Amino acid sequence: MGHSVISPAIFYWGTPVVLVTTVNEDGSPNIAPISSAWWLGNRAVLGLGRSSQTTANIIRTRQCVLNLPSDDMVQCVNALARTTGTKDVPASKVQRGYRYEKDKFGIAGLTPVSSDLVQPPRVQECPVHMEAEVVDVHKLFKDAPVELQGCLMAIEVEVVKTHVLDELRLPGYANRIDPDKWKPMIMSFQNLYGLKDGKLADSILAKIDEESYRV
Repeated sequence: MGHSVISPAIFYWGTPVVLVTTVNEDGSPNIAPISSAWWLGNRAVLGLGRSSQTTANIIRTRQCVLNLPSDDMVQCVNALARTTGTKDVPASKVQRGYRYEKDKFGIAGLTPVSSDLVQPPRVQECPVHMEAEVVDVHKLFKDAPVELQGCLMAIEVEVVKTHVLDELRLPGYANRIDPDKWKPMIMSFQNLYGLKDGKLADSILAKIDEESYRV
């Protein structure tokens, strides 16, 4: 089996889809589907474009909610996929077919519910909601030509409260998720996938008590 050298435009090898909810300047809610997100401890790092309304909202309010859709919510995610909360749609997004949409919850058929510790609403239909507050903002591409510097941002947030469907909880534990019941939606090279084939095998790491990772 040979290998070829290629130069991909994107590197979405497979990450969970996240519906990020924020609050606009006029107090209305905004939703953005993203797939550049990863976690360590109770921190998440979100990859966002500088021109995104979500980015502006997060930096201004220092708050957001990370809602994780299950693999049966494709219709909702696709309804949001090429919309933006920015009235003056950036040229790069116009080129990709984006349009301005004020009522993101309405077009996606989703229901806002109040959060406990932050202002942005949670998405009721998502099985997982993580209320979060900004810790730090990092501008990327600092070594690029001037016009590209800071065009992408890595925003570190702290998860301050987590809500999950009861049916996802692992019996006998107060704070664990049953991975056999959790079916996240995965983005891989712009396409949506699930985990319907189930677990590949038992992992040696699964023998470690999850509580030992608590920060």
